Amino acid sequence: MTNEEMENKINALEKKVRELDDVENIKKLHRDYLFYISNVEMDKALACFSDDIITEVANYGTQKGIAEVTRFFKERIADNVQSSNDAHFTGQAVINVDGDKAEGHWMFYRLLAHPKDQGWVQGRYDCEYVKVNGAWKFSILKMQRPWPAFFKA
Repeated sequence: MTNEEMENKINALEKKVRELDDVENIKKLHRDYLFYISNVEMDKALACFSDDIITEVANYGTQKGIAEVTRFFKERIADNVQSSNDAHFTGQAVINVDGDKAEGHWMFYRLLAHPKDQGWVQGRYDCEYVKVNGAWKFSILKMQRPWPAFFKA
């Protein structure tokens, strides 16, 4: 094997290791975000977002920019979380990294514990991520429930 071939292999391996590390960091970001939401730690959850964040959560419409998203999460999402005893978890992450940007989708499951509304709801997150100062952040977060749309809890 020539030096050039060896260097190409090393570069390819370094790129793959960076990509795998980025995927794991994005998974951690998403898990941390959900923990903060479930624990009603809105400031920590909001720190997971880029300044130009766009969110579409369930049927609440679209919020753009960190100021609008902050108001929405502190006024609406925090109240919803505090008034429910629902369990919420994600799985089946599919993440594609392209340099300092990435996109992915996740399945989520929510156990509704409210006396009038009990059962499981299946949903989906569709997200875009951006690396800001070496840390991954959400740049777009869309959460649909139920998903697929024809599925009813």
